Amino acid sequence: MSASGETAAALAARLSAVGLRPRVEEHTRFTTVEAEVPDTLSADSWREVLDAVADADRFGLVATSLNGRTLWAVVRKTVPTTRDVGGPGYQR
Repeated sequence: MSASGETAAALAARLSAVGLRPRVEEHTRFTTVEAEVPDTLSADSWREVLDAVADADRFGLVATSLNGRTLWAVVRKTVPTTRDVGGPGYQR
């Protein structure tokens, strides 16, 4: 598992421990974690949720009257580097 995958899995585990049901999805350049947030989430649980998503590269909360509240977090995958990053014509 990649470092971003491990970070996303740890984030999902922490959200599960608070009682949320996270969904993890792998993409080409990043991994996302989403979870529906109930209106009844306690202040202590919110603190744990915010502490968990602080490890993500980006996070947010989408709240609508139709769909409730969805927490999302993005963990970027690292881009592998090569010896010839600048290409054959790159001057050092």
